[in-house]
Amino acid sequence: MGAIYIDPAIQRATINYDECVECSTCYRGMSQEHLNPVMVRTVRRIAKFFRFRFEPEPDVCPTAAFVMEDLEWPRIVRRVFSDPLVEHKSTGIHGRGTEEVKTNDVAHRVGVGEAGYVIEFGRPGVGVRFREIQTVTMALARLNVAFEAKNPITHLMTNQATGELKPDLLNEKILSAIVEIKTAVERVPEVLEAVDEASRRIDTVLAVGVSTRCDERGEEKVLSALLDEHGYSHHRAKTNLGLGRVTNVAKAQEAPRDEHVASVR
Repeated sequence: MGAIYIDPAIQRATINYDECVECSTCYRGMSQEHLNPVMVRTVRRIAKFFRFRFEPEPDVCPTAAFVMEDLEWPRIVRRVFSDPLVEHKSTGIHGRGTEEVKTNDVAHRVGVGEAGYVIEFGRPGVGVRFREIQTVTMALARLNVAFEAKNPITHLMTNQATGELKPDLLNEKILSAIVEIKTAVERVPEVLEAVDEASRRIDTVLAVGVSTRCDERGEEKVLSALLDEHGYSHHRAKTNLGLGRVTNVAKAQEAPRDEHVASVR
């Protein structure tokens, strides 16, 4: 995230805590040599006096200065959404904490005639604040979409009818997050238009995936035709073959056995 920088006033590396998303990449990725800080700084001062440079490798912290801090609410949410080794308590999934509708071949979240959406916010180096996510979730809530109950962002909402998130989270910054919703498939253009409009009012990157069920031949004609009609470019990103172990038996029994899931983006 570029949160670590050299402060010219003290000539030391320091951390911009407002930009840090608590992903732990610096802690895990850098070799920490555990050298005496006084010795290291003395060598650097001598090197500076004689005008030759002493620069360790950029992935080495000679004084082992990185320490993982104990975080409290709401800052701890940064780590939960940004550190791939941390588990979401609400889902039991690591990282961003969602299995997404792309697992529909075993989860059966999206039924026949429905469309499932994954709306991804942020990326490494960019990040996203919860207030930006709320801008989109509130726009979606006005369309009366169904938010996925097992999604961590849904878990952080104070009101699914309005799409509002917990107010003390809004300024927290995370690496990335995914919002999941579903609607009837014919409402896809309406939803994409709302997401497009809301995306112009936020300062991050956003990607949208739409999933629906294929027919018995593995073909999908309804969703792709809608996207073409409304001028959306798309490609078939993934087809789930239904080879996994079904996790939602009740839903699976309601659906035709030969239906699969196609994703377009």
